[in-house]
Amino acid sequence: MMWGDGMAWAQAAGGAAPAGPGLLVSLIPFVLIFLIFYFLLIRPQQQRAASHKSMIEALKKGDKVVTSGGLWGTITNMGKQTVTLQIAESVKVKVDRSHVSQVQGEEDEE
Repeated sequence: MMWGDGMAWAQAAGGAAPAGPGLLVSLIPFVLIFLIFYFLLIRPQQQRAASHKSMIEALKKGDKVVTSGGLWGTITNMGKQTVTLQIAESVKVKVDRSHVSQVQGEEDEE
């Protein structure tokens, strides 16, 4: 007999394997991989972003800061989106607030 001559192939309703414990066991590695990624990558990045945001909000005139571009300066003026840094005796630079990477203390000066 040939495939196309009208012969029907049927599968019994009970012939399929139940999707109980087998499905659950196969999902466990994916859940574990997600948890590892969350605790090693996602959560620390969220914590760094939150601490950077709070540092940006706490900036004030007179703070000695370092930008993400490596400029060291003292904040002389603050706007909503920018800060003005004095990087030399008569040199002032306007920098986006989000590019201030850290506030320096007195002990960090050279």
